[in-house]
Amino acid sequence: MATKRDITTALVDEHRLILRMLTILERNASLTGEGAYTDYRFYLDAVDFIRNYADRFHHAKEEDVLFEALVANGMPRQNSPVAAMLLEHDQGRAFVRAMEEAAQAALRGEPGQDGIIAANALGYLELLREHIAKEDEILYPLAERLIPDTVRDGIIAAYGAAEARTSGDFAARWYEELVARCEGEVVDRAA
Repeated sequence: MATKRDITTALVDEHRLILRMLTILERNASLTGEGAYTDYRFYLDAVDFIRNYADRFHHAKEEDVLFEALVANGMPRQNSPVAAMLLEHDQGRAFVRAMEEAAQAALRGEPGQDGIIAANALGYLELLREHIAKEDEILYPLAERLIPDTVRDGIIAAYGAAEARTSGDFAARWYEELVARCEGEVVDRAA
């Protein structure tokens, strides 16, 4: 008996990079909320990471490929884990928009943005950490059980196509370097 081709490990690995960025975001947002961190450009870098890596690169594979495969293989589109995950993706995007708007306003010198930045950054990371846990611990194992062998090669190929639309390996390497750079800045500030 042949083993099934894995269709979720790459997504879990991408979650690890996203969680690393969330750790940096948490530290900086907490400091911003206290008035002790005012590098507002960091938040624009975080928004870029979230939009282009977490959303376009990663969520594109989930939303356009894996979730569609789950629906095609018996999971309801409405009132289901897929619907809940899509709703949380949209909620996350709202936090990111508000964080970006406040960071841009802060860069323009508009007062009173620190609390808005911190609240939206912390709201986003709390939502996303719980979201990632649900996917890694519940939805992905369900997908591994539910999706038949006959469609797994197609899912993997579709992941590749989704990555190609977002510059694929280049995008992944670029954002891995961005996270490492941001982690280095956190270490430098702590020293």
